[in-house]
Formats: sequence, structure tokens, C-alpha cells
Amino acid sequence: MASVSECERALYELAARLSDVDSDRRRRYAFDRTLSCRLEDIGAAYSGRIENGALLGLVAEADPDAQIKLTLSSDDLLALTEGRLSLATAWAAGRVRVDASVFDLFKLRSLI
Repeated sequence: MASVSECERALYELAARLSDVDSDRRRRYAFDRTLSCRLEDIGAAYSGRIENGALLGLVAEADPDAQIKLTLSSDDLLALTEGRLSLATAWAAGRVRVDASVFDLFKLRSLI
């Protein structure tokens, strides 16, 4: 089980990585949505917004009205953000639950 600080660091690194996506890819896959991520095993939640392909305004609290809601374990969050696990594989295996439109799921998968 990953620690809260490891998960926060991973989310901030993901936000930085999304900000560095090249402009062509950003134009193709960028979208604006609110996002909430709940880590069941450590009882933590984070939320922010994806704006023009960048993850902004990350805070340590859930957003019950988020347009994209992710639920996963802390270890799976680290694996996703470190590139050891793909979102599609995690979703298909039931390791991550996604409450979002199919369109949003594919866009998110393309950015992560």
C-alpha cells in the first residue's frame, strides 16, 4: 500500500506531465472536465479539473459532482502514473472504476 505522500507526489507528477504534452497531441485529445480520484485503501481523495489537457487545481478532497470519477487503490494509482499499468488494462481488469462517459474515458486514456 502506497502512502498518502507518495500518492500526492504521483498526482502532481501526472499534472506536470500532462502540462508538458506537445501541442499537437493536446489539440487532438484535450478536453475540459472536473475530475475526482478516490483511493479506497488509504481513505484519501483528490479532485481537480482537466483544462485543455492539463490537470489543474488539485486538492486533497473529493468532488462528488465531478464529471470523471476514478476509484482505485493507492498502488494502482502509482502504477498508472509511473507507466507500469495502462488505464485500459486496469479498467478491463476491474482495478480501476471509472464513472464517466465513454468519450471521456477514451480521451483520458489518450492523455495518461
